[in-house]
Amino acid sequence: MNIRSFIGGAFTAIAIATAIPAAAHEPAETVTPSFEQTIPNIPGKSVRALVVDYPPAGASLPHEHAKSAFIFAYVLSGEIESQVNNEPKRVYRAGESFYETPGSTHLVSRNASKKDPAKLLAVFIVDTGDKELTTNLNTKE
Repeated sequence: MNIRSFIGGAFTAIAIATAIPAAAHEPAETVTPSFEQTIPNIPGKSVRALVVDYPPAGASLPHEHAKSAFIFAYVLSGEIESQVNNEPKRVYRAGESFYETPGSTHLVSRNASKKDPAKLLAVFIVDTGDKELTTNLNTKE
C-alpha cells in the first residue's frame, strides 16, 4: 500500500465517522435575535427577544440559560414540545405560552411535528452584562 492510498483511506474513514453522528441528530433550530434593550427603570437589566424556528422534527439540544434569565416563551406557529427541569413534557400550540424561572434547565425543546415547521418567540429578562443566553449541556465544561 502506498502512502497516497493510506492517506486517502484515512480521510475517507474520518469523513464517514464524522458524518454518521451528524446524521443521527434531528435537524437543528435556527435562532434569530429580534430585539434588545436595556430596561431604564430596572438598572442592570435588559430585555432580549429571539425567534426560534424549528424545521419539521427539529430540536434544540438540552440546555440551560443565563443564571439571571427569566424567560417568557410564546408559540407563534406550529406545536412545540418542552420540558423544563423535572416538570413533565408538554406540547404548546400556536397562541400558548410558558415561562422559565432563573436557573432552569431546558431538557426538551423541539418541534412536535415531523411534517410542519414551528416557531417560538423567547423573551429574556437578563442581567445586562450576560453575553451568553444559552449553554448546551453536552458541551458544558
